[in-house]
Amino acid sequence: MPRNSAKRSSPARRSSSKRPASDKPTPSRSSKRSKAAKTSYVEPETDEERKSADDAESPASDYEEEDGDDKLSASSSDHEVEPSSDEDAKPKRGTPRGRTGKGAGIPVRKKQMDEKELWKPGAKLEPGTQIVIKKPKARDAGETPYTDDTIHPNTMLFLKDLAANNDRQWLKMHDLDYRAALQDFTTFLEKLTEKVIEADETVPELPVKDIIFRIYRDVRFSKDQTPYKPHFSAAWSRTGRKGPYAGYYVQIQPGGKSFVGGGLWQPGAQPLALLRRDIDRKPHKIKHVLGDVGIRKAFLGGVANDDKKVVEAFTNQPENRSSALKKHPKGYENAHKDIKLLRLKSFTLGTKLSDGEVIGSQGLERIAELVGCMVPFVSYSFLCLGLALLADWRCCSAYGNAREESEASNEK
Repeated sequence: MPRNSAKRSSPARRSSSKRPASDKPTPSRSSKRSKAAKTSYVEPETDEERKSADDAESPASDYEEEDGDDKLSASSSDHEVEPSSDEDAKPKRGTPRGRTGKGAGIPVRKKQMDEKELWKPGAKLEPGTQIVIKKPKARDAGETPYTDDTIHPNTMLFLKDLAANNDRQWLKMHDLDYRAALQDFTTFLEKLTEKVIEADETVPELPVKDIIFRIYRDVRFSKDQTPYKPHFSAAWSRTGRKGPYAGYYVQIQPGGKSFVGGGLWQPGAQPLALLRRDIDRKPHKIKHVLGDVGIRKAFLGGVANDDKKVVEAFTNQPENRSSALKKHPKGYENAHKDIKLLRLKSFTLGTKLSDGEVIGSQGLERIAELVGCMVPFVSYSFLCLGLALLADWRCCSAYGNAREESEASNEK
């Protein structure tokens, strides 16, 4: 019988609502309702209601870890302050009390310090200030449309601005103008390549990337540290813009600095030696080429067909005169009859064009005409170097074969 009475009375012991509150808290598992009671959105108005609310909360167990929500809610309830007015008592939007979120638990002063640090390295603007930057646009084409066979006036304007603002930051801000100008020059080169091939059939049809020069300068060993060239340029030869052969060169630059030329500009030691040897042995060949009507009219100032005058005009070309030797080259005497030609380190022809000759529909025909005038001179340079290099290659090949045969016989 005592056992049965103990079983009957056991449910009454389990209910914590009928037991009086003791001074020492009994460890028990906190339920979801107790958590909800902790994070109340409305504060009790009287001390009695607050006391009853505190009694309703069950303390956390000493054997279980509290959640992050419980810790934040407990810390916030310990430091609550009575609202001073009805507006303060209203729940505010944002992160509720007792919940984790962006900025929860961070003091206001720390937030202000973070905002100051955020704005410190930039412009001195107040937080929340909006800055509207207009998206850059390319220069308007105006009344002149872009066409494949012409150089647009905007291309010249861009190159003029680039010469005045030769800086990476400026070009980055005017990238759209640069792309429009480069595209205009690229399409022009495609049409000009057709004209060059018609004038000189030995020039192959190459893509634009093999004939155009980059606008970036190599400043590694230069005193001039400007990063960009103030012009667009391209070259045609039997191997494109590179190679040992003579070719044609076109440069587009505002201010009357556009240039059309051709030949060999400061060739290597071996090609230069071959040219000097040909001039020493057969000087009449180069003089006959320089006496051509088209060359004398377009590049030599229209001088008369006289050998001395033609040679004088050719050696006074700016590119030829600037790189010529002061004395006679090694292996030749200073009293040589053609010493002016032998002193040269560059064998080029060229002339400058005004902006009016380049811009517009007449620009393509004018440049193609100058290229056609240089064909005899470029062909002479090719034949002179080509035959000489071929002869040297045959000699080297014969010498190599003979040496291999002698070494093989010695081994036997």
